[in-house]
Parts: sequence; structure tokens; C-alpha cells
Amino acid sequence: MSRPENSLGNTLRAWRARITTEDVGLPATRRRRTAGLRREELASLAGISTDYLLRLEQGRALRPSRDVVASLARALRLSTNETCHFHLVAGLLPPTPQNIPHQLPPGVQRLVSRWGNIPVGVFSASWTLLTWTSMWAALLGDPSLRPPEERNLVRAVFKKPSDAGHPLFLMEQSTTEFKAALVADLRITHGAYPHDEEFRVLMGEAMSESEEFRALWSTPALGSRLGGHKRLQHPLVGEISLDNDVLKVPDHDVRIVTYTAEPGTTDEEKLEYLRIAAARTAPPAPPLSLSPTPPTPLRD
Repeated sequence: MSRPENSLGNTLRAWRARITTEDVGLPATRRRRTAGLRREELASLAGISTDYLLRLEQGRALRPSRDVVASLARALRLSTNETCHFHLVAGLLPPTPQNIPHQLPPGVQRLVSRWGNIPVGVFSASWTLLTWTSMWAALLGDPSLRPPEERNLVRAVFKKPSDAGHPLFLMEQSTTEFKAALVADLRITHGAYPHDEEFRVLMGEAMSESEEFRALWSTPALGSRLGGHKRLQHPLVGEISLDNDVLKVPDHDVRIVTYTAEPGTTDEEKLEYLRIAAARTAPPAPPLSLSPTPPTPLRD
């Protein structure tokens, strides 16, 4: 019986048992006493000796190198979260993702396509708007009227827009509380993606152009809450009071931002008016492709 503290060995055996020869392109054999890959098969795929894999599984080797862990993770077809967990049980810091993902996971795409009557926008971890509903455009300004590089909330909040004709993120720029919460979230992104060059450029722009951003960034505050109850001043319906929620999808690191009104209120009536106006005049949001999301590469 394995020792209860042998987390590394127990984890390795469990993952080896769930992988089939077909999963890794090996020829299937008829008689196998145990489920999953044999120890020698996994060792061969990972480029290590069978004896060393046995010692890892038995808890006699507790500190594999980062290269060994990375090779075993690839051979075991581990997900990003599983790879991070594998590093932790091996006594190593998890690898950091190379770049911020900008792809929409299929599940989020399907949700957005079914939320046409709600102002919904989906952002990357750098707060670049990836897709939106027509109600989002009706409430906060039409992103399709801006070039892609201006569909970023950081630039919209801390830089002057190139023109005032088509405001973007119209209602998101007013309060110091919102700006502080946004910068706090950006600080988390900075820690999670230290090698993302586009994000470095974005932060450099904000630092050089906004004294307010520099002041907020220099205050090491975490945990400020995005969202909450918002009073918005809209050019068509006047003041409208809405609940603003920010939902994070951790595996893909995107933020789903929604605005909803309390049922039976004049605010709900105003949203309905905007929905009718949007259906008549607004261009459609960008099409949602249901192509699979490629994995985000990790960097040790």
C-alpha cells in the first residue's frame, strides 16, 4: 500500500491509468492486466527510464526536475490546470502562460449567442473586448465603429478617444472606484502573464499617458470588486440604474460582463426600449465561430 503522503506517486498512477494506448498513438494489445498505459510505455513516451518512473510512483524519488515534469505532462496529455497541479505536487512552481488567451471557448460563445436581449460583452484578461451582443452596443456604444486596437477598456478609460462621435464603453469611465478595481484586476493579469509582450505595451502606454493610472498602479491593492450597481446616463433613455456583474471563466481567463435591470421597474422598460431600437438600427455583432480554442502555451 502506498504511503498517504505520496501525492506525487498517487497522482502519476491515477493519470497513467486513465490514458489509453489509442490516446497516445500506440498499438492496442488485447490482454492488459491494468487500465491505462503500462509503466514502460509512459516512460518511453516521456523519455525517462522505467526504473525512475517506478521510483517516482513509489515515492522513492520526490523531486523530479522541471524537464522531467514537463515531459511527463506532455506524455500524459495533461490540461493546463493539471500541469500546474503536477508541478505543485512535485515541489515546483507552476509554469506561467506565455500569452493572454484571446480565443472564446465554445461554451461562452453559445451563452453569448443566447443572451441577445441582455447587454453582454466578453473581454480577455487584458480587457480587450472579444465579442458583444447588440444590446451591449445599444447601451455602451457600438464597438464595430472603432478599430480593434481601441476596443480595449484600459485604453478607453485612461486615454482620450480619437474622436468623440462614437463613444465606446460610454458609462464605464466615470468613477474612481471603477478605475481602481480595473487596475487591481490588471495587476493580477500582470502577475499571471509576465511574458505577454502585447500586455507590456498596453501597460506602458497607460503608464506614459495617464497620471491617474500611474497613481493607481503604485498602490498595491488587490481584491477590488468590478461590477456592482451602476447608474448610467444614456443619451436616448436618460438615467438608467442597472446591476453590473463580471463573471470570470478561469480555464480560459475571459471575463463575461453583463448589465441587467430589476424586473418590473422603469429601468427594465428603458432596456426594452433600447432593445427595440437596437433591433431596428444596430449592425449585428461579430459572428461567433464555434471553432475549438487552442491551448495556451505554458512557459517554465
